Amino acid sequence: MVTVAAPPPRYVAYERVSTARQGRSGLGLEAQRRAIEAFATARGAVVAGRFTEVESGRKADRPELLRALELARLTGATMVIARLDRLSRNAAFLLTLRDSGVRFLAVDMPEANDLTVGIMALVAQQEREAISRRTKEALAAAKARGVKLGNPNGASALRRAGDNGSALRKLVTANADRFAQDLAPVVADLRSEGHVTLRALARALDDRGILTRRGGRWHVSNVRSLLRRLEVRRF
Repeated sequence: MVTVAAPPPRYVAYERVSTARQGRSGLGLEAQRRAIEAFATARGAVVAGRFTEVESGRKADRPELLRALELARLTGATMVIARLDRLSRNAAFLLTLRDSGVRFLAVDMPEANDLTVGIMALVAQQEREAISRRTKEALAAAKARGVKLGNPNGASALRRAGDNGSALRKLVTANADRFAQDLAPVVADLRSEGHVTLRALARALDDRGILTRRGGRWHVSNVRSLLRRLEVRRF
């Protein structure tokens, strides 16, 4: 009797990076690919397809995720992601994954199943609502204390001010210090969660919906400035 060897498992890889710049540079993407490739090799599997999403984790619309799920469904493959924990706060992703009917594996949590993901989705939704509520309450409290969030006049106001703009510079510095003080507990919380690099902190602040003092997005440069201010003022 001839024994026919079973075909190797087939995987469809799904990877995600937060920004177009990360997509172009490969930042974060290379580590995900190495993790998935090593996982597939260890299990004797073949990576039959690879899909990369370049967008914010907050977005519910993920065309590459849907394409990955469709290929896995049509071929009977298992969808593999590098890290479920990085996506565990995104309820839309988790619910899409749970309801797809496609088998999936996470390299960092291979024991995860539909029940695990369903629970994570509920926790993710509650956590996002709690973060939004805490952020709004913190900003409202800061406004009530008279903190000026942002500097709409900028450098032009300094040029127009008398005394070489000394008084206005002091006001701008005071506002920046108070803004940093308001964010001190948020930064401490993010660091305790493992967001310790400048880039990780910037991404986490954006994910929480927290704007910079000028109402923009966070980057390495303004996170560095914030941390320097926190260190100098020792909040």
